[in-house]
Amino acid sequence: MPTTSPSAEQQARAIADVDFTVSFRHRLRFTHDVLGADSEVLVQLLESSEGRIPRVQFWLDEHVGNANPDLRQRLHSIARRNTDKFQVVGNVQVVPGGEAVKNDVHILERMLKVFHEADLDRRSYVVVIGGGAVLDAVGFAAAIAHRGLRLIRIPTTTLAQADSGIGVKNSVNLFEKKNWLGSFAVPWGVINDRSLLTTLSDRDFRCGFSEAVKVSLLKDPDFFDRILSNADSIVARGDACWSVIQDSANWHLKHITAGGDPFEMLEARPLDFGHWSAHKLEAMSQFELRHGEAVAIGVAVDTVYSSLVHGLPESQTDRVLQSLERLKLLNDHPTLRRTDELFQGLEEFRQHLGGRLTVTMLSEIGRPIDVHQVDRARMKEAIQAVVDRVGSISEGSARQ
Repeated sequence: MPTTSPSAEQQARAIADVDFTVSFRHRLRFTHDVLGADSEVLVQLLESSEGRIPRVQFWLDEHVGNANPDLRQRLHSIARRNTDKFQVVGNVQVVPGGEAVKNDVHILERMLKVFHEADLDRRSYVVVIGGGAVLDAVGFAAAIAHRGLRLIRIPTTTLAQADSGIGVKNSVNLFEKKNWLGSFAVPWGVINDRSLLTTLSDRDFRCGFSEAVKVSLLKDPDFFDRILSNADSIVARGDACWSVIQDSANWHLKHITAGGDPFEMLEARPLDFGHWSAHKLEAMSQFELRHGEAVAIGVAVDTVYSSLVHGLPESQTDRVLQSLERLKLLNDHPTLRRTDELFQGLEEFRQHLGGRLTVTMLSEIGRPIDVHQVDRARMKEAIQAVVDRVGSISEGSARQ
């Protein structure tokens, strides 16, 4: 019996477009000594499934391990006290710190092999202790193994505690492009611990506050005022710095959980204010510039551009630059003068998200706007203004 082709009406009825949502839970904790007096906070995050004691593997940033020689022993001590609550699988795994862990894809392969050999499954936990780059790389490996192991991040830098460690992004660098290979995955939990920041150098400690400035410019003018007024205390690691880190983390958490676009399906990425140039500057400098330093430069450039093109009052622009200067985050670097190469960052930023170019600028502090075109002449003017400003800072420091 001959078959007949389906009619247009039948074909239409075969199409189903169904919107649906998926429920996630983001668990953020703040502690003073998670590997000591507050260790129960970590233990409580290790929930059992189906009556089984959870299996846990610890991953450690080499830089953090070197700065804290007793850290592995403290992890073993927690495990010995809680054998009825979780089982440690294998030794503490150590990976290179900084961008090195993201720049070598073979390290990613090694992580996956370790997961496989340990028979980790989707009810197992990977607890990673380290800076943002290590959290990114180990997090990506955990996200793709079995389509997702349970990841607990313990960030050890102000940058990761104030921003990236809270997020849902995981990645490594590839093709000399930052974060080209990656995924979105909600961490099982994040623990921001004060004690783990004590061994940071002053330079690395300051770096995290560029992201705090950024989120305050986007979300909360009063928060920005508090950062500016307490900048000297923050640099000196005074009490003010802790509330700034916590508020920055909470603003990032609020954006992810209530902003309506946690996986960046829309064209705008407001939390990446200043980042189109920051990511490019990092790569151009061969990562001599820390991420926080590059973000500070990028925020400064886009703030000046917002003043030149989008009506941001000059008085507000000056206050933004003052905040970055007083936090000692505006540093000169030769890559700032390679503007033609730097402008390639705009296209890379567009490609990373797809669609038309969308960058965030400011009409006022606390009032971000999305723009789809960049006036290159005015942007060059903004870059030059920042070059002049950081140059004068460098000259002033040299005279002192």
